Formats: sequence, C-alpha cells, structure tokens
Amino acid sequence: MTLVETQHCCVCTNMIKKPKVLVLRTAGTNCNEETAYAFGRFGADVTQAHVKTLTSKEAALKDFHIFALSGGFSYGDDIASGRILANELRLRLGDDLRRFIRDGKLIIGICNGFQILAKAGILPGLASAGDEVQEATLFHNDSGKFEARWTHLSVNAGQCVWAKGMPAQIYLPVAHGEGKFIPKNDRILSRLKANGQIVFRYCAPDGSKPSYPDNPNGSIEDIAGICDPTGRVLGLMPHPERHFAFEQHPFWTRLPRKSEFGGGAQIFQNGIDYVKKDL
Repeated sequence: MTLVETQHCCVCTNMIKKPKVLVLRTAGTNCNEETAYAFGRFGADVTQAHVKTLTSKEAALKDFHIFALSGGFSYGDDIASGRILANELRLRLGDDLRRFIRDGKLIIGICNGFQILAKAGILPGLASAGDEVQEATLFHNDSGKFEARWTHLSVNAGQCVWAKGMPAQIYLPVAHGEGKFIPKNDRILSRLKANGQIVFRYCAPDGSKPSYPDNPNGSIEDIAGICDPTGRVLGLMPHPERHFAFEQHPFWTRLPRKSEFGGGAQIFQNGIDYVKKDL
C-alpha cells in the first residue's frame, strides 16, 4: 500500500496550469481531508502524504507548488504541540524546505501546522537563511483549558499572498490548547509589526480590542496569524478550512447568502491564484 494518496478535485477543467498541493500528515493529524478539499475545490491537484513519504524520498517537495501543514495533534503533541514534527522537518527536510521557499513557492500552517512552522524556525522567518532559530512559540492558553469556539479576526493583508483582497474582519473557529502566540523578545515583536507580518489578530465583534474569550488564548497583542517577510509563508491558529462553506457559519440560517463560500475560503483561493499567475 502506497504512502501517498492523491485527490483530484477540480472545478475548472480548462485551466492552463493545475497547481500541485502537498498536504502533509502524520500520526495525530486530523484536518488533512478538509484542507485537501478546500484546495481541490479551487482546482488544485492535491496529494496527501505521510511525512515518511518525504523523508524516504518516495516523494519530493520540489515537485509541488504549495506545502500545507494542517491541524490536529501531530505525534499526540508529546513534549509540546507540534515539537516532534517540527524537529523532523527541520533536521531531515531542512534543505528541501529552504529550497522550496527560495524558489518562491507557498507554505501554509493551520493550528498545529502553525505551531510546527514556529517551532521549526520557519516562522516568523527573520533569521538569516540557513540559520533557522525559533523566534516565537505557541504556548498553553491563559484559560488553562482547550478552547473550541468561534472568533472574530481583523485582517491586515499587507504583503501576505494568502490574505489578498480579504475583508477587514472575518469569523473563524479555533480549537486548541496551546494557541498563545509569544514572540521570543520585544525586538522580534517590533520587527513583526514594522514588516507588516501580523496578518490576523483576534478582535471583539465590533472590531475593537478583545478580552477573553474574544482572544481565546491570551496571545501577545492578540496575534492569531503571521506571515514571513516574503508574504508567501503563513501560519494561523484559527481554522479557515472549517469555515470554507457558507453553511458552516454557526448562524448561517439567519444571514443573507452572498456566496457559497465562508470566511476562510479566500485564503485557499488566494494560494491557488498565486500559483497560476506567478509560478
């Protein structure tokens, strides 16, 4: 039985380029199917692969345009959330990942994927190339418990490829026990702000500064998602794949239907559109 499962899901049969997306999984990953569906719905050729497929060279990262790390509890979040898979990527696939980013390709990490990118030193990506060090972490929620709730997010797209054209505020669910974003120091935080790398912040329903539970984990400066300096690598704790369809909104029956898609769909569409146009 092969370790690679390929999903072909395309709504546009006459496209010139079919973006290739790799959705990584390992023991404990549990949002890979939804993530694969979201990319496939916008015309991608999506492959779901176990991490061993890459480390054994059965598949090569260079053959894809987008690398997606979805949510879940990789390796049971032993030691700390995402730590084991982060080390595996850093130590066994570090050169491949650096080449992938250098080639102008896209990476997204959602929830556990964000934790992995941060702990692998890929986000926020302020260190010199080839000198990945951990510059931020996702730590235990201030509430001391697992938070599964819907959150309002303010959006600052800036140079982030994934957030282009998104509305100023969106509504996405979170589901995590270790989602508190903490930069390594004030210098890192200042650089994130100066570079425009803070893409998503938790906010109150009216867009103002939140308190708990609007900020569900106590993240520093209400940070919910960041990109790297290129804008091509994104990590966020809320789950855009869980509000991909309009009907996934908890109050969808009370809302006017403007589209078949929910608040998180444009993130996936932006990634696919970027590949078609720029890669």
